[in-house]
Amino acid sequence: MSATITNSTSLAINLREQIEYPRSGVLSKVLVKDNHCQHTLFCLTTGTDIAEHTSTRNATVTVIEGKGNLTLAGREIFLEPGVFVFMPANAPHALQAQENLTFLLTLSENPQHSN
Repeated sequence: MSATITNSTSLAINLREQIEYPRSGVLSKVLVKDNHCQHTLFCLTTGTDIAEHTSTRNATVTVIEGKGNLTLAGREIFLEPGVFVFMPANAPHALQAQENLTFLLTLSENPQHSN
C-alpha cells in the first residue's frame, strides 16, 4: 500500500509523524517525486523480508527507527537509526526487518542512463 504526498514547491515534513506500520509487510509513502529523484518513506513490520532485487537507479537508505539487515552485493549491513547507505544502480540487495523498521529511500537518476 502506498500513500503519496507530492509537491513541486518547497516542502517540509516531519518524518516521524509520517511513520505508520501496517499489520504486516510494508507500507510506503512517496513524499516527493520529480523527473530525476524520488523520496519514499518505508515502514516495515517485524520479520518482513524484501527478496533480493536490483534497481536501475542509484539509491540511498537513511534509517529513522528500528533494526534490520541489508544485504548489498553480498555484504551484510546492520541497519539502525542514523545509518546511511549508498547503493549504486544495479547492485543486488535484500532486506529483513528484525523489528519495526522505518527508512527514507531516495532514488536518483543513474548518470549513465541520463540523456
